[in-house]
Amino acid sequence: MERQLTLPVVYDGLKMDAGLRLDLVVNRSLIIEDKAVDSLLPLHEAHLLTYLKLTGYRLGLLNVAPIKDRIRRIAL
Repeated sequence: MERQLTLPVVYDGLKMDAGLRLDLVVNRSLIIEDKAVDSLLPLHEAHLLTYLKLTGYRLGLLNVAPIKDRIRRIAL
């Protein structure tokens, strides 16, 4: 798993290293984008679709709010 992976942007043959930043990438095949919002907007989906197209990955997940707020761990 890689966090805050920087994705360079190449436009018209020019490579810009300070491109896009992916929140989480799992096994170089899944992008997980965390959004600190109450609800998802079409803009958030478009954002992730852009990342998928630029990386060639086929799967992405949008996560709203910290995942720790939605998971409760219980152990005996």
